[in-house]
Amino acid sequence: MQKRVLENTNADFIAKSSKNGTNSKNTNSKTLRLIYPQWQGGDIATFVPELEAKDVSLGYALGAELLEFLAPKSAKTARMPVSMEYKRESKNGILNYDEILTQTKAALELLEKQNPDKILTLGGECSVSVPPFGYLGHKYKGDVAVVWIDAHKDLNLPGDSYEGYHAMALASCCGLVDKEGIAKILPYHFSPKDCILVGVRDFEGKKERLEEIGVSYLSPENSKAPEKLLQWLKNSGKSKVVVHFDLDVLDPSELVMAVGVVENGLKIAEVLNLINAIHANYELVGLTIAEHLPRVAIKLHNMMRELPLL
Repeated sequence: MQKRVLENTNADFIAKSSKNGTNSKNTNSKTLRLIYPQWQGGDIATFVPELEAKDVSLGYALGAELLEFLAPKSAKTARMPVSMEYKRESKNGILNYDEILTQTKAALELLEKQNPDKILTLGGECSVSVPPFGYLGHKYKGDVAVVWIDAHKDLNLPGDSYEGYHAMALASCCGLVDKEGIAKILPYHFSPKDCILVGVRDFEGKKERLEEIGVSYLSPENSKAPEKLLQWLKNSGKSKVVVHFDLDVLDPSELVMAVGVVENGLKIAEVLNLINAIHANYELVGLTIAEHLPRVAIKLHNMMRELPLL
C-alpha cells in the first residue's frame, strides 16, 4: 500500500482543545499566543532519512499544533494561515521564497491588527520569530535585546550553499536577508550588537560569520548558568527582551524534539533557568518556541491513516 503523507495538520480536536482552559501565569489580554506552523523555511529531508521528504517538511506544521495542544492555555490566540501545498522552488537564494514572503506579510498584518504588547509564538521552523520580533522591535522603539537560544547560528545569507530560510532567521531579524523584499517589509531591523546567541555549538563551518556580522555568543559551557547572559543584557542597555528558543539547543541525551541532534547541548533545567532569569530581571515581551519536529507523531499519523474506520 502506498504510503500517505501529511497533508493537513490542523486537526479539529487540536483546534477545539485550544479554546479550553486558561493559563494563570498569562491572563493579560494584551499578550498574544501566535500559532505559526510555517514549514517552508526548512530544508531538512536529508537530516531525517527515515521519513519521506514531504512528511519531514510538513512535520513542522504538526509540531506547531502539538505545542499549542500541550501548552497551558492563553486568553487570546491567533493562528497564522500557512500554505500546506508541498512544492520546493528556490528564488533569490531562498527555498520557497514566494510563500515565505507572502506569509511574512500576512503575519505582520495580523500583528498590526491585534496590536499585542507581548507575543508567545509557537512554531514551526526558526523563521517564525522574524515577524513578531520585528513587530516588537518597532513597537518599543528599539529598546529590545534579542536572546537567540539555539544550537546553530542562524546567520546564513542568500548565496550560501544551504538555502533554507530558517538558517537565515537571526540574520533576517537584523535586516541582512533579501534587502529588496523581506527586509524591506520588516518594520524594524535589530542591530547585531543587540543580539546574542546562547548555547550555540554547531557553527556549520562558518564561525567567522558571527564576527563578520557582529553578533555575540555564549557556548553551552557559558550558558549553563545565567550570570554571563545577564551581564551581557545589562551592558546592552535595553529594558526589554525577546527570546527565541530553538528546541535543538537541548542535549539529545535528555530530549530529542527537533531536527538537530548535536551532542553536548543544554539541559531542560538550564534553559528554563536562563529564560526565567531574563523574565525576573527584564521585561520579556516575546518568546518563541521553534523547530519542533515530532518524528514519532509523524510516523504514528501515517500509520493511523492506513487503518480502516479512521
